[in-house]
Formats: sequence, structure tokens, C-alpha cells
Amino acid sequence: MILQRPKSTKEPIRWGMVVLEVMTFLLLISFAFPFYLVLINSAKSATEIFADPLGLPDTFGQILVNINLILGNPSIRYLNSFVNSIIITTTSLLAIGLFSGMAAWVLVRTKTKYSFLIFMLFVSGMVLPFQVVMLPLVRLLELMRVYTGIQFLDTYHGIVLAYIGFGAPLSVFMFHGFIKSIPYEIEEAATIDGCTKPQIFFLIILPILKPIFVTLLVLNGMWIWNDYLLPVLVIGLGGDVQTLPVAVANLAGTYVKQWDLILTSVLMAATPVVVLFLFAQKHIIQGMTSGAIK
Repeated sequence: MILQRPKSTKEPIRWGMVVLEVMTFLLLISFAFPFYLVLINSAKSATEIFADPLGLPDTFGQILVNINLILGNPSIRYLNSFVNSIIITTTSLLAIGLFSGMAAWVLVRTKTKYSFLIFMLFVSGMVLPFQVVMLPLVRLLELMRVYTGIQFLDTYHGIVLAYIGFGAPLSVFMFHGFIKSIPYEIEEAATIDGCTKPQIFFLIILPILKPIFVTLLVLNGMWIWNDYLLPVLVIGLGGDVQTLPVAVANLAGTYVKQWDLILTSVLMAATPVVVLFLFAQKHIIQGMTSGAIK
């Protein structure tokens, strides 16, 4: 009887996976390093930043001092800008989500060549560079004021209207792909039960769209909250409806050498978006996956 050596149960090392994990770790460091610099330097004075910008602060109490200096300066109007950003972001997100969902639903359920043409016009807006339309946009808002008598520059409704136009293409595209998977028999049954078109959308379709709706809220929310160029064009640098990125830019222009205040203001502006992303990342992945499959 010949005894055979038992086969080793140890799996071979997959060097491809090792290289991939190392590259992922390096990418994580490269993306997290700027946020690390902002965080540690927000807890320093201007002298400490110039002396050792990469070192850890002795204490994080300085960050409270920097926040009080920013909030207590009337020329910065940081709290006013924060409230403006909340109003503009919230209103724009609700309008983009609601109008895009309704538009995508109608385009899916209306089987005509015009519906396909309109959908392709929405999709074409995704590939149109913003730099091509930014100056015509300002001119269009000026012409709308001339013909309607309504002021669109340096107003809430003007910047919200602009965000609806730029946020609708991606939203309609993703809603369109998701709605095609919803069985039409559900809507037929609701019609037989006496539901109107608005009732079908708000009571049946909209709850089903929750995963993709939350995904678009987070993606568009991060874009609108951090956007700088569009508010500068529509609102201006010194307007009454100043947003948070514009306030941070004005702070950098006013206090050129006070990097402690500049970095603290950047941290204060980025924190709400980071918190929102951390809490909603599960819904983002779920919505993107559902939209891709369906």
C-alpha cells in the first residue's frame, strides 16, 4: 500500500488581487490626504500652519477659535451664506427630482417618435459642456427680465431655475431607465380603480422610485452645494443671495494670509456634504445598481 501525501489546502497567493488592493490603498491615501491637511490645519493658528503644515496640532481647541472668528465677522456673512445654500440646494433638489420623475414617466409611457426625440434632447444635455452655455445663460436670464419684468439675476428663483435646467438631463436619464422596469399592469389596475394620472404618479410610481430618487438627491446635492461657477454667474460675488462656496472664495480674497480661517471655512462648508454622503452611501449604491439593471 502506497501512501500519498495529502494535498495542501492552502490557496495560492493571487498576486493580481494583492496589486489591486495596494493600488486601492494608495488611491485612498491620495484622496484622503487633502482632507487630512484641511482638518489638521483648521486646528492651528496661521503661524503654526506656516511653521509645520504637515504636523499634527498640539490641541484641536484652536478650531473653535477660528470658527468664532469666522461667524463673528459681519463682512463674511457666513451664516447668511449657509442659510442661502440650504434654501437653494433643498429647493433645487426637490424641483429636479419631482419634475424629472414626472417627465421621465410621461416619456416612458408615451410611445411616440416625439417622446423619443424629447428624451434624446434631455440626454444630449449630459454631454454639453457648461462653458459653452454659461454666457448665453446669463444673456437669456437678462432677456427674460426684459420681457417678463421678473428679476432672475441675484435671486433665489433665478439660480434654482438654472439648477433645474442643468440637473434635469441626468435625472431624466436615470429615472427613464428605472421606470421602464415598472409593470404597466400596476397603472392599469389603478386606472380601473378610479385613480387619476396625478394619483397614479404620486401614490404608486413615486414610492417605487425611492431608491433612484435618493441617489439623485445625494449626487445632485453634492454638486449644487459645492458649485461655485454657476452662482458666480447668476448671483455674483457680492450679491445678497450669496452661497457658501462664494463666501469661502470671498474670504480667501479678503484674508489672503490667514490660512487658518480659510481652511476652517472650507472644513465647515464640506462637513454637511460629507455627513450626507456617509449616511446615504447605501442608498446611492442601491439606486445606481437598480437603475443599471433595470
